[in-house]
Amino acid sequence: MNTPAGRILRLHGSLLLALLLTLTPLPGSGLGMWPEWPALVLAWWCAHHPGRVGLGTALAWGLLLDLALGTLLGQHALGLLWIAYVVLRQHSRFRLYPLLQQALVVAALVAVERLVFLWLYGIADRPVQQLGPYALPVLSSALVWPLIDGSLRRWTR
Repeated sequence: MNTPAGRILRLHGSLLLALLLTLTPLPGSGLGMWPEWPALVLAWWCAHHPGRVGLGTALAWGLLLDLALGTLLGQHALGLLWIAYVVLRQHSRFRLYPLLQQALVVAALVAVERLVFLWLYGIADRPVQQLGPYALPVLSSALVWPLIDGSLRRWTR
């Protein structure tokens, strides 16, 4: 499955799986700890295959995620555009980082994405009750990054 169609299928299949993981409910208060699966998968593709993934992919999947979650239209699109832009600009440097340093960079990217969400909620005049649901995905995304990296490396070989 090393044809161009197979590569596109792997790219969009992994993003679809990330979307489905995002939509999977967790019992109780576990939802606040759910990693930003689409952001992680998109960051990996941008870092390792920058010629196949671009800002258009980030925008399309972000809008699809907004529609699936029922959030402000453009919220996830703007967050994923931010992540894709930064990783695409620094992809050759990002790939050379050790896995722990990559996880820290991913945590910083997800933290800025979450701040964008808070900013957009402020613009839309929607009150934010707790900051926990915005901060915990940063930590869980960093912890899950080695799993994402290893899984997608095996899947793309």
